[in-house]
Amino acid sequence: MSKRNRRKHFDNKKVNKQNITMEQKTANSEAQETDSQTENLSENDAQNVSPDAQTDSQTQSSDNVSEEKSDNMTEESSSEGENSAPKEENFEEKYNELNDRYLRLMAEFDNYRKRTLKEKMELTKNGGEDVLKGILPVVDNMERAMKSIETATDTEAVKEGINLIYKKFQEFLTGKGLKEIEAQGLELDTDKHEAVTKFPAPSEDLKGKIIDVIEKGYTLNDKVIRYAKVVIGE
Repeated sequence: MSKRNRRKHFDNKKVNKQNITMEQKTANSEAQETDSQTENLSENDAQNVSPDAQTDSQTQSSDNVSEEKSDNMTEESSSEGENSAPKEENFEEKYNELNDRYLRLMAEFDNYRKRTLKEKMELTKNGGEDVLKGILPVVDNMERAMKSIETATDTEAVKEGINLIYKKFQEFLTGKGLKEIEAQGLELDTDKHEAVTKFPAPSEDLKGKIIDVIEKGYTLNDKVIRYAKVVIGE
C-alpha cells in the first residue's frame, strides 16, 4: 500500500472514532435528559400526592387529639367520682365536730348559769354578814354604856360616852359608803328630799326652803336609799 493510501486509511479511522465518540456523547446527554425528566415527573407526582397525605396525617392527628381528650375526660370523671366520696366523708366529720363543740358549749353555759344563780342566792342570803360584823363592836359599847348608866352618878360622863359610841358608829357607816343627805336650809330637791308639809318660814330668807328635817335621808355609794322627809317654809 502506498503512503497516500495509508494516510487516507488512518484519516478514515480517526473520523470514524470521532463519529463514534460524538454519538456516545449524544446518547449520554439524551439519557441524562431522560433521567432528569423522569425525576421531575416523580417530584411532581409526589407534590400532587402530598396534599392528600397531609390531609390523612391531619385527620390522624385530630383523631389522636380527640382520643386523648376523651381519655382525659374519662380520667377526670373517674377522679371526680373518686373525690366525691372523701368530700362527703369530710362534710360528715365536720358536722360531727361542730355538733360536739355545740353540745360542750351548751353544757358549759348551763353549768355557769347554775353556778351564778347559786352564788347570787348565797350573796343575797349572807350579803349583810360583813355589815353585821362591823356593827357588833358598836353593840358591845352600847351594852357597856347601858350598864354604866345604871350605876353612874356623873351624867356628863355618860353623855360623853354615848357621843363617842355614836361617832364610831357614824364612822363605820361612812366607811361602808353610807352618807347623810344634807337638807337643812337648802331648797327642795325632789331627787333627794320628800316634802311632808309646809310651815310659815321664820324669816324671809327661808321662804320656799327647808326649815326642818323630820327624818334624815341617806345615800349608799351615791344612790339614794332613803329620802329625807322635810318641812318647807312659806
